[in-house]
Amino acid sequence: MEVKAKLRYLRMSPRKVRLVVDVIRGMEVNKALAQLRVINKWAAQPLAKLLQSAVANAKNNFELEKDNLYIKEIRVDEGPTLHRWQPRARGRATPIRKRSSHISVVLDEINPTEPKEGKKPKVEAPIRLDKAPKEDKGVKVKSKDGDKKEEKKRKKEQ
Repeated sequence: MEVKAKLRYLRMSPRKVRLVVDVIRGMEVNKALAQLRVINKWAAQPLAKLLQSAVANAKNNFELEKDNLYIKEIRVDEGPTLHRWQPRARGRATPIRKRSSHISVVLDEINPTEPKEGKKPKVEAPIRLDKAPKEDKGVKVKSKDGDKKEEKKRKKEQ
């Protein structure tokens, strides 16, 4: 049973995040989390958080055990880039690109268990109305130009 989780718009360059991702790709979840605790890179903390989120998805939605999961696929894609400018000598400016990343992880079971259906939200049957809803007469707006004739007609009709 595959379990997915995504982290989008991480304000960190994909190149830097891939350094950490390449270390944990294909590992068991427990070993990967232990590895992320000791890696001296800024990208390790958001990756650990994403991995814990994927494990929580597996536990809550599909009732899978944490010890039976491994990282089947983990991918780092490039997100939108913020363009900034750095002033330089002689009135020039050089571009600064603040890159962001999208990370997606897919966990799978080491030893497959019997397939279970994911939890679905409980939906109640819609309420049936015996009568048709009342018609809306709309909002009556008085105009300044003198639609007084129409107003008099409405008053006579009532």
